[in-house]
Amino acid sequence: MGKQDLLPPASFQGHRSHSEGKLNSSTDYQSGSTTPTKHATNDYKKQRVLYQKEKKKEKIAIKALLTDPSESIMEDHLKVRGTLRGWTKFWCKLKPGWLVIYKSQKHGHWVGSILLTNCEIIERPSKKDGFCFKIFHPLDQSIWATKGPKGETVGAITQPLPSGYLIFRAYTEESGRLWMDALEVAQRCCNLLNKKNELDPSDEMWQSWSTGKDEPIEPEKIEKEHFEDLDEPEMDTEDKDRDEDSKSESESEIEETASSSPPTIHEVKKTNYQPTNEEDLGQDTSQTETLGEENKGLIWGLMKQVRPGMDLSKVVLPTFILEPRSFLDKLSDFYFHADMLSEAVVEENAFLRMKKVVQWYMSGFYKKPKGLKKPYNPIIGETFRCMWTHPKTESKTYYIAEQVSHHPPISAFYVSNRKDGYSISCSILAKSKFYGNSVSAFMESEGKLTFLQRGEDYLVTMPYANCKGILYGTLTMEYGGKVYIDCAKTGYKADLEFKLKPFFGGESNCVTGKIKFGEKTLASLDGRWDDKVFIKEKNSEHQEVFWEVTPAVRNSRLSRSTVPLTEQVDMESEKLWSKCTAALSKNDVHDATNEKFILEEEQRRGHRERKARNEDWVPKLFEQDHEGGWVYIHRDHRPWDPLEDIEEYEHQGIIKTSTKHPTAPVRSVSIISLQHKNGRGQGGQVATEPAKKRKLSQRGAPTVAASSGDSNCSTPEPGESDPSDKDQSPRSSADSKEEEAAVMARHGLHDGQHRLEEELRAINTNLGALLRAQRDTSEALRERRDWLTFSILFLLGQIIIGYLFR
Repeated sequence: MGKQDLLPPASFQGHRSHSEGKLNSSTDYQSGSTTPTKHATNDYKKQRVLYQKEKKKEKIAIKALLTDPSESIMEDHLKVRGTLRGWTKFWCKLKPGWLVIYKSQKHGHWVGSILLTNCEIIERPSKKDGFCFKIFHPLDQSIWATKGPKGETVGAITQPLPSGYLIFRAYTEESGRLWMDALEVAQRCCNLLNKKNELDPSDEMWQSWSTGKDEPIEPEKIEKEHFEDLDEPEMDTEDKDRDEDSKSESESEIEETASSSPPTIHEVKKTNYQPTNEEDLGQDTSQTETLGEENKGLIWGLMKQVRPGMDLSKVVLPTFILEPRSFLDKLSDFYFHADMLSEAVVEENAFLRMKKVVQWYMSGFYKKPKGLKKPYNPIIGETFRCMWTHPKTESKTYYIAEQVSHHPPISAFYVSNRKDGYSISCSILAKSKFYGNSVSAFMESEGKLTFLQRGEDYLVTMPYANCKGILYGTLTMEYGGKVYIDCAKTGYKADLEFKLKPFFGGESNCVTGKIKFGEKTLASLDGRWDDKVFIKEKNSEHQEVFWEVTPAVRNSRLSRSTVPLTEQVDMESEKLWSKCTAALSKNDVHDATNEKFILEEEQRRGHRERKARNEDWVPKLFEQDHEGGWVYIHRDHRPWDPLEDIEEYEHQGIIKTSTKHPTAPVRSVSIISLQHKNGRGQGGQVATEPAKKRKLSQRGAPTVAASSGDSNCSTPEPGESDPSDKDQSPRSSADSKEEEAAVMARHGLHDGQHRLEEELRAINTNLGALLRAQRDTSEALRERRDWLTFSILFLLGQIIIGYLFR
C-alpha cells in the first residue's frame, strides 16, 4: 500500500482531524516539487474555509445539545442524601455530560446541575432498601455547575447538599444498575464532546464546564463567542490569505486560546470602616468614684423618687453619671480578643476548646472606664456597627446591634466571622433595681456562640453589675452572680461565680468556677478576673496561670474600626448622641441634659403615635423567632468554603459574603420556625399542600428517551403545565380515599405539633415564673439584710455621737 492510499478521496467533505489537515497539505511536497505550487495554495485556502464552516457548525451543535431540554438520556425519581444525612426525593434528569436535579417532576424547580466531566461513579453499600451509588470528584473539588439549563443562578430551597460528592439511592437494584450504566454513557458522550471541542480551545463555555473551573460565565459573553463570526464575511481577501498563510497551525491555536479574556468580577458595595483612636482601658484597680458636693444633692433628690426593690428602667437618671457612648457600643467590649475564638475553632480537643472559650469570656471584663459611669440608654431603632481586623488569619469580625424594644428595653446584636468559623447571636433584656445603698443592673440573656465548621453551640450568660456606696461609703462598681458556658453537643460546661467584695475584709473582682464534663469536674478556677486566674486540673497537683491581664495582653487587643461620622445614618449611635456627647466633653451638664431630653421626648412621641394607630415597632435588622428571642435577619451559618467564598463584608447593616458564583445564603431554620414564618406571610395561617401518593409506575424502571426526537417524559419547565396531566384518566375512588386519608393524617400531625408547641410554651412560662419567684425571694432577703445593716450602723452612729457629746 503506497502513500497515496493514505490520502482521503477528493470528494471527501466530512470532518477532518488536525492530523488529516497536515497530511493533505503535504501532498504537493510528495509529488516531487520542493516548493508549494499555486494549486497547493488554493487548496489550502479552501481547506481553511471548510474548517471555519465546520467549526461553526460544531459550536452550534454543542450549544444546542447542552441547552435543549428534550435531549435527555434518562430521568426518574431518586433519593439524595444531604449534608445533614437526611434523604430527600428529587427528580433527576440525565443529559450528555451533566445530571440535572429538580425538586419535583411536575413543577420543575431547579435544584442544581452536576458536571460529569471529571467525576467518578462507584457503587456504595447501604443498609437500607434499594441501590446506592456515589458521584464524587477525585480531588475533592466542587461537582456543581454554576447555572441551570435556563440560566438559573439560585436553586430551590432544600436541605444543604455536599459540594464535592453526592450519594443517590434508587428504589430497586435493577433501577440503580440502569442508572449507573446510563451515567457511564453520559460520561462517554461528554468525552466525545471534549474531543470534538479540541478544534476550538477558545470556547470558554464548554472548557469551563469540562475542566470544572470555579469562574462565573456570563451568557452575553457565551453568545458573543459562539455567534460573532456568523455575520462576518468569509476569509476571501488576498491580505487575509497572506496573513493566514504566514502563520502555522500551532500559532493560530495559541492566539485563539490567548484571546479568551477572564470573566469580569462585579464590584460589591462595602461599608467604609476607619480605625478608631486608641482606647482608654481604664484603671488597674476597682472602679471607684467620689461624688462632688454639687452632685450629692442630685443623688439625694433621686433617692426621693425610688424605694428599695424598685425597677429603675423608667427613672430618669442625672446626666453627670453617663458614659459618653451608647449601651450598644459598650456591648462590643467583649470582642477585642475575638482572635481567641479563631484559635478555639481549629482546636481538635473539645476540652481545650472549652478552655479557650472561657479565656475569651474573661477577656471582656478587664476594661474599666474612668470613674463610675453608665452608658446611654439606646433609643428604639438605634443601631451600631463596627469591625475588628484579624492580622493572623486576615479575616474580619463584624458586629451589628439594634435596639429592638424600649419597654421592656431589649438590645439585640449579632457577631459574624465566617472565614474563621464562628458567629454569636444574643438579645439582652436590661433591668436595674435599687436596694438602698446599692443598685444592681441585670442583663437577662442567653447568648449563643456557634462554631460553624463543627456545629457546636455554646450557651453563655452574663453576670450582673453592682454599684454600692450610694448613701454612704465610696461609689464602687463590681460584678456578681453565677453564670455558665454550656455546650450540649460536646457535654462540656463551665460554671463560674463572680463574687462581690465582703463587707469586712476580702478582695474585690474575685471569680471561682469549675469546668465539667457532665457531672464530673475536670478543672477548678480561682482568682481575680482583672488580674490573674489560676486553674487546677483534676489529675494535676499544681495550679497554673489560666488567665492573666498583662501588658502583652492589653497590647494584643484587635484594632476596631467604625463607620465615619459623616457616613453614618441618623439612627446610628455615634451620630444620634453626637450633640449630647459633645456637651459632656465640655462638662456642660445643662446642655447635655437638654439634648438627652430631646431624644427621649422624640421617642415617647413616636410611641404615642404608634399606639394611636395600633401598630407595633418593626426592627430593621432583627426578627423574633418562635421562642421569643431576637435573631439577625441576614444571618448566614454556612461553613466557610475556600473554593467558593472570597470575602465577608458588610453594607447598610447587612453582612454578606462575596462568592465566585452567585448563591443565595442558607439560613438554618427549624421546621417550627419555617411554619411560623409562612404563617406571618399568609395572615397567620400555615399553608399546607395535599399529600401526593406516589404511584407504582414512578417506582418502577425509569424511562429512557431516544437520542433523536423529543422525550415523552421531559420535565416541564417552571410556568408551563404538564401535558401528561391532561391525558391521565380520572382517579379511582380508592385512590381518592387514600389521598384524603393522607391529607387528614397530615393535618392531624400539624395539629399535634401545634399542641406540643403550646405545651412546651406553657412549661417554659411556668419555669420562668418559678425562676422569677426564686429570684424575688433572694432579692427580698438581700433587701432585709441591707436594711438591717443600715439600721445597725445607724444605731452605732447614734450611740457614738451620744457618747461623744454626752
